[in-house]
Amino acid sequence: MNERAQHLLKALVQRYIEAGEPVGSRTLAKDSGLELSPASIRNIMSDLEDMGMVQSPHTSAGRVPTVRGYRFFVDTLLTLQPLGPREVRELTERLQREAGDSQALMSSVSNLLSGLTRMAGLVTMPDPRHAAWRHIEFLPLSDNRALAILVLNEGEVQNRVLKLDRSYTQSELQQASNYLNEHFAGRHIDEVRRALVRDLRRTRQTVNDMMLTAVSMAEQALDAEDLGGYVLAGETNLMDFAELSSVEKLRRLFEAFNQKRDLLHLLDRCAGADGVQIFIGDESGYQVLDECSVVTAPYKVEDDVLGVLGVIGPTRMAYERVIPIVDMTAKLLGSALNSRK
Repeated sequence: MNERAQHLLKALVQRYIEAGEPVGSRTLAKDSGLELSPASIRNIMSDLEDMGMVQSPHTSAGRVPTVRGYRFFVDTLLTLQPLGPREVRELTERLQREAGDSQALMSSVSNLLSGLTRMAGLVTMPDPRHAAWRHIEFLPLSDNRALAILVLNEGEVQNRVLKLDRSYTQSELQQASNYLNEHFAGRHIDEVRRALVRDLRRTRQTVNDMMLTAVSMAEQALDAEDLGGYVLAGETNLMDFAELSSVEKLRRLFEAFNQKRDLLHLLDRCAGADGVQIFIGDESGYQVLDECSVVTAPYKVEDDVLGVLGVIGPTRMAYERVIPIVDMTAKLLGSALNSRK
Protein backbone atom coordinates (compact mmCIF):
# COMPACT_ATOMS: atom_id res chain seq x y z
CA MET A 1 0.00 0.00 0.00
CA ASN A 2 1.58 3.30 -1.04
CA GLU A 3 1.69 6.40 1.13
CA ARG A 4 -1.30 8.09 -0.51
CA ALA A 5 -3.47 5.01 -0.01
CA GLN A 6 -2.42 4.77 3.62
CA HIS A 7 -3.22 8.45 4.13
CA LEU A 8 -6.68 8.02 2.63
CA LEU A 9 -7.38 4.85 4.60
CA LYS A 10 -6.46 6.64 7.82
CA ALA A 11 -8.74 9.57 6.94
CA LEU A 12 -11.59 7.20 6.09
CA VAL A 13 -11.30 5.18 9.30
CA GLN A 14 -11.09 8.31 11.46
CA ARG A 15 -14.12 9.86 9.76
CA TYR A 16 -16.14 6.64 10.05
CA ILE A 17 -15.24 6.22 13.74
CA GLU A 18 -16.38 9.78 14.38
CA ALA A 19 -19.58 9.86 12.32
CA GLY A 20 -20.63 6.23 11.89
CA GLU A 21 -21.68 6.86 8.28
CA PRO A 22 -20.15 5.50 5.03
CA VAL A 23 -17.51 7.91 3.76
CA GLY A 24 -17.73 9.22 0.19
CA SER A 25 -14.98 10.45 -2.11
CA ARG A 26 -15.87 14.13 -1.78
CA THR A 27 -15.70 13.91 2.01
CA LEU A 28 -12.33 12.17 1.79
CA ALA A 29 -11.05 14.84 -0.60
CA LYS A 30 -11.75 17.47 2.07
CA ASP A 31 -10.63 15.43 5.08
CA SER A 32 -7.40 14.07 3.65
CA GLY A 33 -5.81 17.38 2.72
CA LEU A 34 -4.43 15.77 -0.42
CA GLU A 35 -4.77 17.61 -3.72
CA LEU A 36 -6.54 14.76 -5.47
CA SER A 37 -9.67 14.81 -7.55
CA PRO A 38 -12.70 12.78 -6.44
CA ALA A 39 -12.04 10.50 -9.41
CA SER A 40 -8.47 9.80 -8.25
CA ILE A 41 -9.74 9.11 -4.75
CA ARG A 42 -12.37 6.73 -6.13
CA ASN A 43 -9.61 4.82 -7.96
CA ILE A 44 -7.56 4.51 -4.76
CA MET A 45 -10.65 3.45 -2.84
CA SER A 46 -11.30 0.78 -5.45
CA ASP A 47 -7.75 -0.52 -4.91
CA LEU A 48 -8.28 -0.54 -1.13
CA GLU A 49 -11.50 -2.47 -1.66
CA ASP A 50 -9.64 -5.03 -3.75
CA MET A 51 -7.15 -5.38 -0.86
CA GLY A 52 -10.02 -6.07 1.54
CA MET A 53 -9.40 -2.89 3.56
CA VAL A 54 -12.76 -1.20 2.86
CA GLN A 55 -16.17 -2.22 1.58
CA SER A 56 -19.22 -0.52 0.09
CA PRO A 57 -22.55 -1.04 1.86
CA HIS A 58 -25.34 -1.79 -0.60
CA THR A 59 -27.33 1.28 0.40
CA SER A 60 -24.53 3.83 -0.03
CA ALA A 61 -21.92 5.00 -2.50
CA GLY A 62 -19.54 5.60 0.41
CA ARG A 63 -17.22 3.07 2.00
CA VAL A 64 -16.58 1.72 5.49
CA PRO A 65 -13.53 -0.05 6.93
CA THR A 66 -13.41 -3.84 7.15
CA VAL A 67 -11.86 -5.77 10.04
CA ARG A 68 -8.70 -6.01 7.95
CA GLY A 69 -8.77 -2.24 7.39
CA TYR A 70 -9.19 -1.57 11.11
CA ARG A 71 -6.33 -3.95 11.87
CA PHE A 72 -3.98 -2.17 9.45
CA PHE A 73 -5.07 1.17 10.91
CA VAL A 74 -4.45 0.07 14.50
CA ASP A 75 -1.12 -1.66 13.78
CA THR A 76 0.37 0.87 11.35
CA LEU A 77 -1.44 4.22 11.15
CA LEU A 78 -2.72 4.90 14.66
CA THR A 79 -1.45 7.85 16.72
CA LEU A 80 -2.16 7.21 20.39
CA GLN A 81 -3.40 9.92 22.75
CA PRO A 82 -1.85 9.18 26.17
CA LEU A 83 -3.63 10.24 29.34
CA GLY A 84 -2.56 13.58 30.77
CA PRO A 85 -0.84 13.94 34.18
CA ARG A 86 -4.05 15.16 35.81
CA GLU A 87 -6.05 12.16 34.54
CA VAL A 88 -3.35 9.75 35.74
CA ARG A 89 -3.28 11.42 39.16
CA GLU A 90 -7.07 11.23 39.53
CA LEU A 91 -7.09 7.56 38.52
CA THR A 92 -4.28 6.77 40.95
CA GLU A 93 -6.01 8.48 43.87
CA ARG A 94 -9.32 6.75 43.21
CA LEU A 95 -7.78 3.27 42.99
CA GLN A 96 -5.65 3.80 46.08
CA ARG A 97 -8.80 4.71 48.07
CA GLU A 98 -10.37 1.35 47.18
CA ALA A 99 -7.21 -0.75 47.49
CA GLY A 100 -8.19 -2.39 50.79
CA ASP A 101 -11.26 -4.20 49.40
CA SER A 102 -10.77 -6.38 46.31
CA GLN A 103 -14.45 -6.45 45.31
CA ALA A 104 -14.83 -2.69 45.67
CA LEU A 105 -11.56 -2.13 43.82
CA MET A 106 -12.58 -4.29 40.84
CA SER A 107 -16.00 -2.63 40.73
CA SER A 108 -14.32 0.78 40.77
CA VAL A 109 -11.98 -0.22 37.93
CA SER A 110 -14.78 -1.50 35.68
CA ASN A 111 -16.79 1.67 36.33
CA LEU A 112 -13.75 3.83 35.60
CA LEU A 113 -13.13 2.09 32.28
CA SER A 114 -16.79 2.44 31.34
CA GLY A 115 -16.96 6.09 32.36
CA LEU A 116 -13.78 7.10 30.54
CA THR A 117 -14.66 5.31 27.28
CA ARG A 118 -18.50 5.40 27.32
CA MET A 119 -18.44 1.68 26.52
CA ALA A 120 -18.51 -1.50 28.60
CA GLY A 121 -15.65 -1.90 31.08
CA LEU A 122 -14.71 -5.19 32.69
CA VAL A 123 -12.06 -6.61 34.98
CA THR A 124 -11.48 -10.20 36.05
CA MET A 125 -11.18 -10.95 39.72
CA PRO A 126 -7.61 -11.70 40.82
CA ASP A 127 -6.52 -15.24 40.00
CA PRO A 128 -7.72 -17.28 43.01
CA ARG A 129 -4.53 -19.35 42.92
CA HIS A 130 -2.73 -16.32 44.36
CA ALA A 131 -5.24 -15.87 47.20
CA ALA A 132 -4.57 -17.08 50.72
CA TRP A 133 -7.14 -19.09 52.69
CA ARG A 134 -7.98 -17.35 55.97
CA HIS A 135 -11.18 -18.94 57.25
CA ILE A 136 -14.28 -20.87 56.19
CA GLU A 137 -17.69 -21.36 57.77
CA PHE A 138 -20.68 -23.46 56.67
CA LEU A 139 -24.33 -22.67 57.40
CA PRO A 140 -27.16 -25.19 56.78
CA LEU A 141 -29.80 -24.38 54.13
CA SER A 142 -32.87 -26.27 52.93
CA ASP A 143 -32.91 -29.01 50.26
CA ASN A 144 -29.54 -30.58 51.12
CA ARG A 145 -27.64 -27.35 50.64
CA ALA A 146 -25.19 -25.33 52.69
CA LEU A 147 -23.81 -21.81 52.47
CA ALA A 148 -20.01 -21.62 52.42
CA ILE A 149 -18.55 -18.32 53.69
CA LEU A 150 -14.92 -18.17 52.57
CA VAL A 151 -12.52 -15.48 53.80
CA LEU A 152 -9.45 -14.89 51.59
CA ASN A 153 -6.39 -12.66 51.88
CA GLU A 154 -6.90 -9.76 54.29
CA GLY A 155 -10.64 -10.11 54.81
CA GLU A 156 -12.08 -10.58 51.30
CA VAL A 157 -15.34 -12.54 51.76
CA GLN A 158 -16.87 -14.81 49.11
CA ASN A 159 -20.12 -16.74 49.53
CA ARG A 160 -21.40 -19.70 47.55
CA VAL A 161 -24.18 -22.26 47.90
CA LEU A 162 -23.07 -25.91 47.98
CA LYS A 163 -25.18 -28.89 46.89
CA LEU A 164 -24.68 -31.81 49.29
CA ASP A 165 -25.56 -35.50 49.27
CA ARG A 166 -27.77 -35.13 52.36
CA SER A 167 -28.87 -32.67 55.03
CA TYR A 168 -26.21 -31.78 57.63
CA THR A 169 -26.72 -30.35 61.10
CA GLN A 170 -25.03 -27.15 62.25
CA SER A 171 -22.83 -29.26 64.54
CA GLU A 172 -21.63 -31.42 61.63
CA LEU A 173 -20.92 -28.38 59.50
CA GLN A 174 -19.01 -26.76 62.37
CA GLN A 175 -16.84 -29.87 62.68
CA ALA A 176 -16.09 -29.68 58.96
CA SER A 177 -15.12 -26.01 59.09
CA ASN A 178 -12.98 -26.56 62.20
CA TYR A 179 -11.07 -29.33 60.43
CA LEU A 180 -10.47 -27.22 57.31
CA ASN A 181 -9.45 -24.08 59.20
CA GLU A 182 -7.05 -26.05 61.37
CA HIS A 183 -5.31 -27.67 58.39
CA PHE A 184 -5.41 -24.97 55.67
CA ALA A 185 -5.52 -21.48 57.20
CA GLY A 186 -2.77 -19.27 55.78
CA ARG A 187 -2.03 -21.47 52.76
CA HIS A 188 -2.47 -20.40 49.13
CA ILE A 189 -5.54 -21.66 47.29
CA ASP A 190 -3.63 -23.67 44.67
CA GLU A 191 -1.70 -25.38 47.49
CA VAL A 192 -4.99 -26.08 49.32
CA ARG A 193 -6.50 -27.65 46.19
CA ARG A 194 -3.56 -30.03 45.81
CA ALA A 195 -3.80 -30.97 49.48
CA LEU A 196 -7.55 -31.57 49.15
CA VAL A 197 -7.01 -34.06 46.33
CA ARG A 198 -4.48 -35.96 48.46
CA ASP A 199 -6.75 -35.85 51.51
CA LEU A 200 -9.75 -37.03 49.51
CA ARG A 201 -7.87 -40.16 48.44
CA ARG A 202 -6.63 -40.80 51.94
CA THR A 203 -9.96 -40.17 53.70
CA ARG A 204 -11.80 -42.48 51.31
CA GLN A 205 -9.43 -45.24 52.33
CA THR A 206 -9.81 -44.56 56.06
CA VAL A 207 -13.58 -43.92 55.74
CA ASN A 208 -13.57 -40.97 58.12
CA ASP A 209 -17.00 -39.51 57.34
CA MET A 210 -16.35 -36.11 58.94
CA MET A 211 -13.07 -35.59 57.08
CA LEU A 212 -14.57 -36.82 53.81
CA THR A 213 -17.47 -34.39 54.19
CA ALA A 214 -15.13 -31.50 54.99
CA VAL A 215 -12.83 -32.17 52.05
CA SER A 216 -15.69 -32.64 49.58
CA MET A 217 -17.34 -29.41 50.71
CA ALA A 218 -14.05 -27.53 50.46
CA GLU A 219 -13.59 -28.74 46.90
CA GLN A 220 -16.97 -27.28 45.98
CA ALA A 221 -16.24 -24.03 47.82
CA LEU A 222 -12.95 -23.61 45.92
CA ASP A 223 -14.37 -24.30 42.48
CA ALA A 224 -12.19 -22.29 40.08
CA GLU A 225 -15.04 -20.88 37.96
CA ASP A 226 -16.97 -19.70 41.01
CA LEU A 227 -13.92 -18.05 42.58
CA GLY A 228 -13.03 -16.37 39.31
CA GLY A 229 -15.37 -14.37 37.11
CA TYR A 230 -15.33 -10.72 36.21
CA VAL A 231 -16.96 -7.44 37.13
CA LEU A 232 -18.73 -5.69 34.24
CA ALA A 233 -19.99 -2.11 34.09
CA GLY A 234 -21.57 0.12 31.46
CA GLU A 235 -22.93 -2.59 29.17
CA THR A 236 -25.99 -0.40 28.51
CA ASN A 237 -23.63 2.14 26.89
CA LEU A 238 -23.48 -0.22 23.92
CA MET A 239 -27.12 0.62 23.16
CA ASP A 240 -25.95 4.09 22.08
CA PHE A 241 -24.11 2.70 19.04
CA ALA A 242 -26.37 2.18 16.01
CA GLU A 243 -24.52 -0.91 14.79
CA LEU A 244 -25.12 -2.70 18.11
CA SER A 245 -28.55 -1.32 18.97
CA SER A 246 -30.84 -3.95 17.41
CA VAL A 247 -32.79 -5.92 19.98
CA GLU A 248 -31.40 -9.25 18.76
CA LYS A 249 -27.75 -8.14 18.85
CA LEU A 250 -28.15 -6.68 22.33
CA ARG A 251 -29.93 -9.80 23.56
CA ARG A 252 -27.08 -12.05 22.38
CA LEU A 253 -24.44 -9.72 23.79
CA PHE A 254 -26.11 -9.46 27.20
CA GLU A 255 -26.61 -13.25 27.30
CA ALA A 256 -22.86 -13.67 26.66
CA PHE A 257 -22.11 -11.19 29.46
CA ASN A 258 -24.35 -13.12 31.86
CA GLN A 259 -23.04 -16.58 30.97
CA LYS A 260 -19.43 -15.31 31.21
CA ARG A 261 -17.81 -18.53 29.94
CA ASP A 262 -16.81 -17.35 26.45
CA LEU A 263 -15.62 -13.97 27.67
CA LEU A 264 -13.59 -15.59 30.44
CA HIS A 265 -11.93 -17.89 27.90
CA LEU A 266 -11.08 -14.87 25.76
CA LEU A 267 -9.71 -12.98 28.75
CA ASP A 268 -7.70 -16.02 29.84
CA ARG A 269 -5.97 -15.90 26.45
CA CYS A 270 -4.95 -12.31 27.25
CA ALA A 271 -3.51 -13.13 30.67
CA GLY A 272 -0.25 -14.38 29.16
CA ALA A 273 0.10 -11.43 26.79
CA ASP A 274 2.70 -8.74 27.26
CA GLY A 275 0.76 -5.48 27.29
CA VAL A 276 -2.38 -4.49 25.40
CA GLN A 277 -4.23 -7.04 23.26
CA ILE A 278 -6.81 -5.94 20.68
CA PHE A 279 -9.44 -8.22 19.12
CA ILE A 280 -11.30 -6.57 16.24
CA GLY A 281 -14.56 -8.09 15.02
CA ASP A 282 -14.31 -11.81 14.30
CA GLU A 283 -10.67 -11.95 15.49
CA SER A 284 -12.00 -12.90 18.95
CA GLY A 285 -13.30 -16.21 17.60
CA TYR A 286 -16.72 -15.66 19.21
CA GLN A 287 -19.58 -14.88 16.84
CA VAL A 288 -21.42 -12.74 19.37
CA LEU A 289 -18.47 -10.31 19.28
CA ASP A 290 -18.22 -10.12 15.47
CA GLU A 291 -19.29 -6.46 15.45
CA CYS A 292 -17.34 -5.53 18.57
CA SER A 293 -13.75 -4.82 19.47
CA VAL A 294 -12.20 -5.93 22.75
CA VAL A 295 -9.16 -4.08 24.11
CA THR A 296 -7.47 -5.79 27.09
CA ALA A 297 -4.36 -5.65 29.24
CA PRO A 298 -3.16 -7.88 32.11
CA TYR A 299 -2.62 -6.40 35.57
CA LYS A 300 0.25 -7.62 37.71
CA VAL A 301 1.71 -7.55 41.20
CA GLU A 302 5.46 -7.67 40.78
CA ASP A 303 5.84 -10.19 37.93
CA ASP A 304 2.70 -12.23 38.68
CA VAL A 305 -0.31 -11.71 36.40
CA LEU A 306 -3.37 -11.59 38.67
CA GLY A 307 -6.04 -10.87 36.07
CA VAL A 308 -7.10 -8.95 32.99
CA LEU A 309 -9.10 -5.77 32.43
CA GLY A 310 -10.50 -4.26 29.27
CA VAL A 311 -13.14 -2.44 27.27
CA ILE A 312 -15.79 -3.84 24.90
CA GLY A 313 -17.30 -1.58 22.27
CA PRO A 314 -18.12 -1.37 18.58
CA THR A 315 -15.38 -1.90 16.00
CA ARG A 316 -15.51 1.84 15.27
CA MET A 317 -14.25 2.73 18.75
CA ALA A 318 -11.73 5.54 19.27
CA TYR A 319 -8.69 3.25 19.51
CA GLU A 320 -6.24 6.14 19.93
CA ARG A 321 -7.95 6.97 23.23
CA VAL A 322 -9.15 3.56 24.44
CA ILE A 323 -5.78 1.77 24.16
CA PRO A 324 -3.89 4.21 26.47
CA ILE A 325 -6.78 4.17 28.96
CA VAL A 326 -6.72 0.36 29.20
CA ASP A 327 -2.92 0.24 29.36
CA MET A 328 -2.60 2.88 32.10
CA THR A 329 -5.50 1.51 34.16
CA ALA A 330 -3.88 -1.95 34.18
CA LYS A 331 -0.60 -0.46 35.42
CA LEU A 332 -2.34 1.61 38.11
CA LEU A 333 -4.46 -1.34 39.29
CA GLY A 334 -1.28 -3.41 39.67
CA SER A 335 0.26 -0.58 41.72
CA ALA A 336 -2.82 -0.33 43.93
CA LEU A 337 -2.77 -4.07 44.61
CA ASN A 338 0.97 -4.01 45.21
CA SER A 339 0.51 -1.34 47.89
CA ARG A 340 -1.50 -3.87 49.96
CA LYS A 341 1.37 -6.35 50.18
